[in-house]
Amino acid sequence: MSRISHKGHPLLDPERQRKARKYEKEKRLLGLVQSLLSLFILLGFYFSGWSYVLAHSSWLPSFILTFLFYVIFFQALLVLLGLPLHFYNSYVHEHKWGFSNHTLLSWMWDQAKSFLVSMVILGILLSLLLWILEEFPSQWWLIAGMAMALVSVIFSTLFPVVVLPVFNKYTPIQDKELTSALDKILAKEGLKSSGFFKEDTSRQTKKENAFLAGLGKTRRVVLSDNLMENMSIPQIVSIIAHEVGHHKYKHMWKHIALGTLQQLGVFYVLNLILQRIFPQFLSSPQWNLTLFPIFLIIMGAISGFILGPLSQALSRFFEKQADHYALENIENKRAFMTALAGLADRNLSNAYPPWWVKWLYYSHPPVGERLQMSEEYLSHKEKSYPHPSQQ
Repeated sequence: MSRISHKGHPLLDPERQRKARKYEKEKRLLGLVQSLLSLFILLGFYFSGWSYVLAHSSWLPSFILTFLFYVIFFQALLVLLGLPLHFYNSYVHEHKWGFSNHTLLSWMWDQAKSFLVSMVILGILLSLLLWILEEFPSQWWLIAGMAMALVSVIFSTLFPVVVLPVFNKYTPIQDKELTSALDKILAKEGLKSSGFFKEDTSRQTKKENAFLAGLGKTRRVVLSDNLMENMSIPQIVSIIAHEVGHHKYKHMWKHIALGTLQQLGVFYVLNLILQRIFPQFLSSPQWNLTLFPIFLIIMGAISGFILGPLSQALSRFFEKQADHYALENIENKRAFMTALAGLADRNLSNAYPPWWVKWLYYSHPPVGERLQMSEEYLSHKEKSYPHPSQQ
């Protein structure tokens, strides 16, 4: 059994992990600056009076047109003012670290598509919220919280077949040995996939990914072409076994249920704050729309800074359960470990972040912890079922 030294797990490349620590620090700082910039934009949009002027437009014949114009202007403002920093973060910085495969033209095309998709989603969600505020002013927080659960289910179902194809091409995987192995691991929990698809991730980045997306007839296994290029079949199977573990423990439904409870709490507190500070709240659709930037700021503060770390901790617990399921249900246990270590090194994921970074930012246990857990699992199995030569 291999030992883990104070310098890290032997499967991890020390030089790649040194780079991962630097890369993570830079991305964390850029993310913080982007969050502060978004806050300043939202505050400026509201206190400059622009939000009021647009929401109370008298030159448009109906509130529906006013709403549509507001959404377009609001989304365009966020994108345009944040564009220089976003360009540096997602294009310049990713090229600096050798990840991005984008040309300037392809990057701009993806940003244009992202803008349109975001605008549609924002329009749908905001119109639903405004309707609930208008129709159920005294219980809006309760109705809106429950509505978000329904939206989550609908979005999870449609995401792989409606949203993802806007950004990438998905082609059926032709490798019969691989699809047969994946079918076998899915069958352990009675799962059926609508297909096994390769995503042309390499068009955008060198990073790797794999996931089990969708519900019911839209459920599909998606592997990035980068991952298929760098991993063996046992390694890929181990990654998908982890995803099957999430299904086994019903993590998605638990996330939706707990997320609904969290959203109910957030909306309830938000309702108290807005009614106390802004007496115009709930007085008319125009004023509700005017207060939307303040709505976002307060909701983000409660969800991100207060409840965020607790949500991350719960997510890490779920991920540990899925890891344990994968180790229990794959034949090649070491393949899971080499897959994790390879992903961490190639994607520059910091395997040993400081505790506070893990607490604030990590929805998965750091790879160092996952490798340690895997070592302990294998060690326990060896002690429970020793090799015949040791008996």
